[in-house]
Amino acid sequence: MNLNDYIRDIPDFPKEGIIFKDITPLLRDFSALDFACRQIHERFRESGVTVVAGIESRGFIFGTPIATLFSVGFVPIRKPGKLPYKSYSEEYTLEYGTDKIEMHIDALGDNDRVLIIDDLLATGGTAAAARKLVEKAGGEVAGMGFIIELEFLKGIDKLNGVPVHSLIKY
Repeated sequence: MNLNDYIRDIPDFPKEGIIFKDITPLLRDFSALDFACRQIHERFRESGVTVVAGIESRGFIFGTPIATLFSVGFVPIRKPGKLPYKSYSEEYTLEYGTDKIEMHIDALGDNDRVLIIDDLLATGGTAAAARKLVEKAGGEVAGMGFIIELEFLKGIDKLNGVPVHSLIKY
């Protein structure tokens, strides 16, 4: 299956000069959604994954079914102020300013091998911050899976050797 057929380009969104890669056609099609999740699962099947973590919000969409394929639990990595319990926080740099993501302090155990999932790898800031959260909580990153990677932004360079699998590369 060619997942490129399920990605729609939206010019000048969210601002002029950007071509947004819209995954909603992929989400709408069961076969494409199932195929994408199974491809990421297959890539990391032998990695000893004990938990899947998804980055808000589209990482939740893909991370939960991938967790079920592994028969493991799911951990949400969220934007600040969205989690109800004590949380670790990690700040990262954006093109203009900074942002944060958070994860509950008891989300992982010391022996957890975590597969981090998101829809897009762009500059790598969010993914690198998610890695730091996992390590802060005592987990080990087994890998990271993405639907789309914007290779020209070189986000993979911020992930320092973590196994990465992206289904579509632009």
